Amino acid sequence: MSTKTNFKRVALVAVAALGLGVLSSVPAQAVINAPAIAVTNGTAALGSGTDTATAAIISVTGLATVGTGDTITVTFINKGVQPNTSAVPRMQLLDTNTATAPNAATLVLDTISAVVANTTSKVTGSGSVDSITASGNAFAITSIGAAGYVGARFIVQLESTTAGLSTDGVFNYTAIVTTYSVATLTTTVTADFTITIAALASASTVASTLYSTAYIGNATGDTADEALSVDATASNTAVGYLNVTLKNASNVAVARESVTITTTAGLVGNSTTKGKSVVLVNAAGLNSYEIYADGTAGVGVITISTPSVTFATKSVTFFATAAKTITATVGTPLLGVGANVGAVRGVAVDANGISWQGAAYLVASSAADALIAGSATTPTLCSYSATNARHECAITAIAAGTAKFKIIDASTVALATATSNEVTVTVSVATVKSVKIEFDKATYAPNERAMIYVTPLDAAGKAMQSASYTNLFTSTGISVNGALSYSGSTTTADSLTAVATLTTQAQTSSTSRSRAGSQQFTVYMPAAGGTVTLTATGGTTLPLAAQTANAITASATVTDSGAAALAAVTALATTVASLKTLITTLTNLVLKIQKKVKA
Repeated sequence: MSTKTNFKRVALVAVAALGLGVLSSVPAQAVINAPAIAVTNGTAALGSGTDTATAAIISVTGLATVGTGDTITVTFINKGVQPNTSAVPRMQLLDTNTATAPNAATLVLDTISAVVANTTSKVTGSGSVDSITASGNAFAITSIGAAGYVGARFIVQLESTTAGLSTDGVFNYTAIVTTYSVATLTTTVTADFTITIAALASASTVASTLYSTAYIGNATGDTADEALSVDATASNTAVGYLNVTLKNASNVAVARESVTITTTAGLVGNSTTKGKSVVLVNAAGLNSYEIYADGTAGVGVITISTPSVTFATKSVTFFATAAKTITATVGTPLLGVGANVGAVRGVAVDANGISWQGAAYLVASSAADALIAGSATTPTLCSYSATNARHECAITAIAAGTAKFKIIDASTVALATATSNEVTVTVSVATVKSVKIEFDKATYAPNERAMIYVTPLDAAGKAMQSASYTNLFTSTGISVNGALSYSGSTTTADSLTAVATLTTQAQTSSTSRSRAGSQQFTVYMPAAGGTVTLTATGGTTLPLAAQTANAITASATVTDSGAAALAAVTALATTVASLKTLITTLTNLVLKIQKKVKA
């Protein structure tokens, strides 16, 4: 064998020896294999108190090849910018997850204690009650037994009931799991997870059909729809308002949705944005959108909607600037000297047949008429009654007599475009000569409501102008022989006797059943049948003859239902008897005829 060959062999043996030496240098303490990490995202609602049940979960497992001294640390950090930096996330132990691992009896969770992140410096803790915050300490899982699996599950939650968490949104975090063999870091793995905080239902900005409202009216803040009729003359001054309040499903007025409003006449919007169709911003709470006239007469149909709610349509009536026709009637049949409210009435319409509510004026037809009442040169402004849909014009009378008047649609005759028919009013200065008491009907059902009228009369026996009259009766007033009831009416039992002063009505009303020239009392008739009689004696205001004359009386009959039934039965019996007699007579006549025919 050559020297060269021997040298090669020696070298090969040396290399092999060195190789075996390297292999034998592997430390006796093995490391934990790369750990497995799984995350479950968490959810919660502001103020819900269910944070633990809906927390995020971090699940960690790893294989310790020898066991003793092998450690896994678990921590987490914020990822990016959070919706609310004041919110505090906390991680806590949920449970161990090594129950099915090999040698489970010896592979247990050794300690759950805080350790400085990325080191193995232990800080003694007290088990599952410990918690850490983002970027703080870490939990450590340390193996103390034979080779096998170790692991645990942790929860991460946001304390939604604390003052710190006041913002909903998605919070992002990163879980960091690191393995150590004694004091040497071996492996780091990460996983992202989120905690989604839902807003309170009461904070929802989505409008609810059930609770959101929209009203039309002539003022901001109206809480009921009003019949809106306005002048069509174009103006930048609002003539009405759409009061819209968007509420969410919790009936809280914080909903925020754009509002779309359209109209077929006039304009809608606000001081900066207006048109036939507009989309407007809605602030939380009440929003009063404006209605404007644009010179177009007619009925405007208004629609209001948001992405979630469509309200019932509203309407506004725009009447023309000028009236087309005015129809005048007399409201007060007899005027007294002085002011007379609502003496003449006028119903006006424009060219579209819409009730015209512009400024109307009353003017005397001539200077001669003005000597009795009113003015022929300076028309008097009337007032509009929305309840009665008419203009009501007052007249100041200065002397007895008759006067003629007209209603016009302007402050001067020269400017008027519409003039009403002419009406005649009568001014009376008559003095009372007698007084009459009467019921409004002659017959009543038991307990039926009845009206009693006291009417002062002039020398001709006619009703007089409205006035307050004193001492029409003696101090005993009006006495009643029946059991009248006063409960629930405008009359009390003593008001029929305490009649020192009586004020008669100027106008007749079908609603209140008042009668021009009379004082009205409301009573209820007795439950039993019979005649009710009112009696009074003339007072010192009447002439002496009227005071000492026969008593002033009025009577009415209350029908007794039992007596009425008996009367009906009696009448029926009488009718049957008459029919029977008639049948007998007819039968006898037929028999006579038959005998004559046979003969």
